[in-house]
Amino acid sequence: MVIRMAARMGGIKPSVTLGVVQKAAELRAKGVDVLSFSAGEPDFPTPPHIVNAAKAALDAGRTQYTPVPGIAALRRAIAQRSAAVRGVDADESNVIVSSGAKHALYEFFQAVLDPGDEVIVPAPYWVSYPDQVRLAGGEPVIVPTSADNAYCLTPKELEMAMSDRTKAVILNSPNNPTGAVYPRELLDELTRMTVSAGAFVVADEIYRDLVYEGEHVSPLSLVDEQHRDRVFVVDGVSKTYSMTGWRIGWGIGNADLIKSMIKIQGQSTSNATTFAQYGALEAINGPLSFLTDWKSQYVMRRDAMLSGLESIPGVTCGRPQGAFYVLADVTQTLSRMGPGADDVALAGLLIDRARVAVVPGSAFGVGGHLRLSYATSLENIERGMKRLARVFGEL
Repeated sequence: MVIRMAARMGGIKPSVTLGVVQKAAELRAKGVDVLSFSAGEPDFPTPPHIVNAAKAALDAGRTQYTPVPGIAALRRAIAQRSAAVRGVDADESNVIVSSGAKHALYEFFQAVLDPGDEVIVPAPYWVSYPDQVRLAGGEPVIVPTSADNAYCLTPKELEMAMSDRTKAVILNSPNNPTGAVYPRELLDELTRMTVSAGAFVVADEIYRDLVYEGEHVSPLSLVDEQHRDRVFVVDGVSKTYSMTGWRIGWGIGNADLIKSMIKIQGQSTSNATTFAQYGALEAINGPLSFLTDWKSQYVMRRDAMLSGLESIPGVTCGRPQGAFYVLADVTQTLSRMGPGADDVALAGLLIDRARVAVVPGSAFGVGGHLRLSYATSLENIERGMKRLARVFGEL
């Protein structure tokens, strides 16, 4: 029996990143020694004070529904933290707590996009942006960027991509998959161009606290009061606090926009997990001292991965300033592999022959590249670089 799916499913692809993670897990379950540089997931345990807060919430019986947009204390804490780091006043009416930052993005697109609306997506991009836009009936406008500009969208590229149907522009800094951090002056110009055209800036700031060189600047801090309603910020606890599985993220925006998103959440997931919200509250209000050590380790890991990759003939890399990814250009290697070779085939070959899991760049809109995550131990990185060097040498 053939079951007919909705037409909109025809253009939606499964997450390549999660697919690679799953394959690596399946091989490990069979006893295969696979080193995974695929998932964007810190390997550090969630700090104990956060775990204990969630345990205390469970012990206190906080297992019932909360208001759809989240407990008031958490929304207030998010608003206060945002005001402190972005310099723009907010209150709980500007915040919705969701089941991860990805969920907040999904609800935003569902709330604002009509069929045919366009969303400008600079490439390389996080894998879910285009498909979330399509699921909401919008059209992703993919704008390739250049390594010469650290893969940051330029004003000229933005101007050429904009039309009278542009509803939003996505700006992700620090960036996944490149690790690029947008300079203040560039971000200011892109933000002003977008809001002046009546479009939204979607500021994906999930890696905001993981900057090693330069500074993080939020588009929200760059606009005047008249245009603040045109900036929507996405953030969460997954990356900063190593809480990926807790599934707590949030959106910060205009109160009317948040009300629309609350309607969508109320008819889909209801509230984010109650006791996880109390853990997130402790994360935001508690000490951040652990992050200094984590960032130092990320820098050492980044440098080790860059050193290993740059020693391999046919591989070139930019220098990530934030997040925990390296985007490696392997076009020279692919040219030696013969006709039809691409980054997807190379990623498959690496997991089969090197037992190293990486994500093909085409999943991020940039073919001929591989994305590697250094959110893993220095030992794993050193072992993985030796394996990659061996297999690339054989190619």
